[in-house]
Amino acid sequence: MNIIQIHPEDNVAVALHPIHAGEEVTAGSVTVSAQEEIPGGHKIALKPILIGESIVKYGNPIAIATSDIEPGEWVHTHNARTGLSEGGEYFYDHKTFSLPQVSGKSFQGYRRKDGSVGIRNEIWVLPIVGCINGVAKTLVERNQHLVTGTVEGLYEFSHPFGCSQLGDDLAMTRRVLTDLVRHPNAGGVLCIGLGCENLTMDLFLDELGLYDEDRVKFMLCQQVDDELETGSKLLEQLAAYAGQFHRETVPASELVIGLKCGGSDGLSGITANPVVGRFSDRLIAAGGSTVLTEVPEMFGAENILFSRCESEEVFREAVRMVNDFKTYFVNHGQVVYENPSPGNKEGGITTLEDKSCGCVQKGGSAQVVDVLDYAMPVKKKGLNLLSGPGNDLVSATNLTAAGSHMILFTTGRGTPFGAPAPTVKLSTNTPLFEKKRDWIDFNTGTVADGTETLDEAADRLFEYVLDVASGRKTNTERRGYREISIFKDGVVL
Repeated sequence: MNIIQIHPEDNVAVALHPIHAGEEVTAGSVTVSAQEEIPGGHKIALKPILIGESIVKYGNPIAIATSDIEPGEWVHTHNARTGLSEGGEYFYDHKTFSLPQVSGKSFQGYRRKDGSVGIRNEIWVLPIVGCINGVAKTLVERNQHLVTGTVEGLYEFSHPFGCSQLGDDLAMTRRVLTDLVRHPNAGGVLCIGLGCENLTMDLFLDELGLYDEDRVKFMLCQQVDDELETGSKLLEQLAAYAGQFHRETVPASELVIGLKCGGSDGLSGITANPVVGRFSDRLIAAGGSTVLTEVPEMFGAENILFSRCESEEVFREAVRMVNDFKTYFVNHGQVVYENPSPGNKEGGITTLEDKSCGCVQKGGSAQVVDVLDYAMPVKKKGLNLLSGPGNDLVSATNLTAAGSHMILFTTGRGTPFGAPAPTVKLSTNTPLFEKKRDWIDFNTGTVADGTETLDEAADRLFEYVLDVASGRKTNTERRGYREISIFKDGVVL
């Protein structure tokens, strides 16, 4: 099979492999002859499309033809444009879909004293302000001997913020950092401040609220004689505390998994994202939770999610989230459809609607149970929408701050980065998996190759996720790629 028509109403199909000019390809009952060379992941017209008519993929309009398009022609940016605008009215048209039957799934995790569960037992060093990043890095380098027994790692998460910030930016920095302090993957946390920053220790503690004094330690560098000596002693205390925890059997219902895509291509919405969506449905059926973010990459496909909001209240919150992000674009003098990236287009994605319809496939078919503001923690079991941008590292940090134990990151082009939470990279195509085995953890190109169905790949992914939750290291973990990036929107003093 060289092409796939995703939905019966689609007037285009996607090339699973490169198609040569003159080659005949068939989708369902339609056979066309390629009028030109069509790269893998790109679209081929199945029927005549007149100028001004909608180009339909996933059963949804994903572009408007800018010229007449004949069957067999390549459909891309040269003959299609976005149909999006900043406006739009939304109506609640509730739909439900059945979920698969799943039971008896479990993993080996760490049960914390407050009842929460982690899938790693690490010590995290968090700078409260960027000017002491070097201290944090040096402390981590000097104290790797503490990684022993059940203590699985010692990491610092540098960032440039915490000072010269005002209003919402300062609040977002404070929220993300305190969320990371509370993350159950950390068996111990050392928070380091300087002593004169905008984000004072008092403000930080107010945001943090109650905490376990054995698990969380603090240091202000200006108030100690030797910050490296003092910090090392605090890390020794944290390592002794974290070392008391051991893995035990935990039901899969405790898992919170973040859903993310980046470096997408024309196969993202056909292989990796639908596989992740089917995994999401399975985890939710088992009582667990998933989190979908990247609001700008919902534009043009938001109604797919809105129709699955479990109540009108959740629907209204979802609409607010999307409209607030559109306003954010407008306030900065930007159009909402300035997306996809050059790499996305090279991979076969033509418009933001095209990208978004593929992006939301990660949300599966479950009901949307809650809508969360940026970096707010997950409170309800099921599919959650999390406000935030699409930038890979910003949104992966956002997902971690919201409480995701692990992030499933689908990609058609590849990327090496890792979030604080274990970051599983899923390739949309087999050539990427074979080329970048040191980046990619899981291959869904098998679906395009015809060796697995979406459901078979999703079942395999579920077992893989349970393995990672039980301690199997991802490629980013093995390489030590762990970073954070915090969203900002305001002035720097």
